[in-house]
Amino acid sequence: MGQLKINLLGTSFSIQAKAEDDYLKKLLSYYREITQTIHSGGNLSDPLQISILAGITLVDELYKQKQKTAAFKESVTEESENELKAERITAQLIDRITQVLDE
Repeated sequence: MGQLKINLLGTSFSIQAKAEDDYLKKLLSYYREITQTIHSGGNLSDPLQISILAGITLVDELYKQKQKTAAFKESVTEESENELKAERITAQLIDRITQVLDE
């Protein structure tokens, strides 16, 4: 079980999670990077607004990744179905050739 002390956007607290410490630190580092980009690149200085926009940014990334994953799974499924179809046709052709040769 991991522990993480968060000191971000003027607030500080600790959390415990099932994930390892190193993983939690990577998450915090990535979130800090996003909040820093938002803070330095825009008109926002309110920590709550920065946090909300960072959350929306992360949800956008997650949603896009889920769409890519779904599209990939669909293409793999289509390829698998095509392979099965090709195998069935090949088996039918072999059976037909065998029948013709046996006659």
